[in-house]
Amino acid sequence: MTDRIRVDVIAIIIMLTLGWLGLVSPAQTFSGFASNAVVSIMAVMILGYGVDRTGLMIRLARRIVRVAGAGEQKLMVIISAVTAVISGFMQNIGSAALFLPAILRISKKTGIPRTRLVMPMGFMAILGGTITMVGSSPLILLNDLLVQAGQSPFGIFAVTPVGLALLGAGILYFLLFGRYILPTEDRDGRKTAGQQEIIETWQLPRKMHHFIVPKESPIVGMTREDVALKRRYGLHLVAVKTGRDILYAPWRYSVFAEGQVLSLLGIEEDTEQFVEDYMLVPVGDPERHTEEIDEEHGGLAEIIVRPRSPYIGKTIREVSFRKEHGLEVILSLTKEGEHRRDTADIPMQPGDTFVVFGPWERIARIGEGPEFVLSSVPEETGVETAKAPVALLCLAGGIGLTFTGMSIGLGLLTGALGMILGGVITISEAYRAIDWRTVFLLAGLIPLGLAMDQTGTAAFIADAMMGLLAAAHPFLILIGIAVLATFFSLFMSNVAATVLLVPLVIIIGIDTGLDPRGLALLVAICASNSFVLPTHQVNAFLMTPGGYTNADYLRAGGGMTVLFLVLAAGLIYIFFVP
Repeated sequence: MTDRIRVDVIAIIIMLTLGWLGLVSPAQTFSGFASNAVVSIMAVMILGYGVDRTGLMIRLARRIVRVAGAGEQKLMVIISAVTAVISGFMQNIGSAALFLPAILRISKKTGIPRTRLVMPMGFMAILGGTITMVGSSPLILLNDLLVQAGQSPFGIFAVTPVGLALLGAGILYFLLFGRYILPTEDRDGRKTAGQQEIIETWQLPRKMHHFIVPKESPIVGMTREDVALKRRYGLHLVAVKTGRDILYAPWRYSVFAEGQVLSLLGIEEDTEQFVEDYMLVPVGDPERHTEEIDEEHGGLAEIIVRPRSPYIGKTIREVSFRKEHGLEVILSLTKEGEHRRDTADIPMQPGDTFVVFGPWERIARIGEGPEFVLSSVPEETGVETAKAPVALLCLAGGIGLTFTGMSIGLGLLTGALGMILGGVITISEAYRAIDWRTVFLLAGLIPLGLAMDQTGTAAFIADAMMGLLAAAHPFLILIGIAVLATFFSLFMSNVAATVLLVPLVIIIGIDTGLDPRGLALLVAICASNSFVLPTHQVNAFLMTPGGYTNADYLRAGGGMTVLFLVLAAGLIYIFFVP
């Protein structure tokens, strides 16, 4: 709770201490590394990285922003609702992994700290697991336990009214209190090479302008050199579209033709003058021919001249930069100062910095050559859109296998392997995609749950607490069961907590006259009520990319836990207590 020692180090200390004291066997001490939960976490990290690598999350992020705008609360509601609905029909860790890359991109695009978006999404993924009886492992397991105890099972949507109420309350909780309980900034100092950062650093135009060349335009038959776009207008011709073909950073001797679509980067006033001089026609709605820089296929990057570059002493014009590299130079920074219009004829020297625009694959390629080094590698340079169908197939296949009775770890890891064999990512990239801090956090805590079960600690606590509540008011009994399930889920798997408590509460229900099925359902629901500490799979998975600390979970998760307990117990009381 104090964050004086990192949570993964604490988990390792716990794991080894259990082994040293003989509370678990040597094999059980390290069993967490082979557990279904840890394998699932590693698999979804690989799957999420692979899907993001294909550019699918760029498209998803752009569409979400287009619908929701840049408002924090509206974005939070839309992201949370979509994540929760998906989580109702697949494992919540899978839905969280699917949306995490999109949320990180939305954060960069809108300037909203990711700490304001990631945790609400994670909490709603957990709550979404209570919408159907197949949304979480405890609910899936519950029917088997009921049948074993001679009770009738639940239908797939029997829990839906309770789940929707919990989800609605969770979204409302963040709408009302999010500004107070969520971190207001990204505190871990993580820097990205996102477009927003480059635009703000160099004070670049934010909009792209698209115009069609009509037959009567004077520009038809002229070359880029003749027009002198940069020198006369301060504009950058970043791409020319002819039919379905797109040419980025056209060469200075490229000839303009009728029907071409010109994509220009520059300020509105300069663009208007150029359009008037050459009688160009806006693409689509004349009032909406501009748009934000599209990050799906290309964007901005910073490159620096290497100390022994073969380009030293030569100019951009002399090396035919656009023709050789397919990139447009937006500005340059040399010892003499910053240059925006006269970049073509300045001899290059070691350390000179250029801001360029072009396709991500060309940006990645120029950083591998002897001439330049990328000052910061944009995340988008690895995007391979051609592999998107393969990535989606592997993701869907991995998730689909989990519905056949196969364990979630085996199914998802099969999908991850498919991405590697399908060429979406390399095995080295798969290893880098795994956050080992999260792996050791979960693997270290799993033996603690085993020790609580095998030594009788969990049963002792449960029996003692139920003994105190046996003669209490029915609502207090429900609250006690909810608190117990929540407490156990913090230190042992939610499946283990469910297996331990369901038989106990069925007996309590028979003895007290309460509906045993309602009490068992309350256990399965509250076994997923794990918001106070980052020990739930989803919270552990999101802790590092979200930049959170234990204190953040205590602050935001404390109120959510109380709300969850009261609402879950109250709804079960309404539906199951006569």
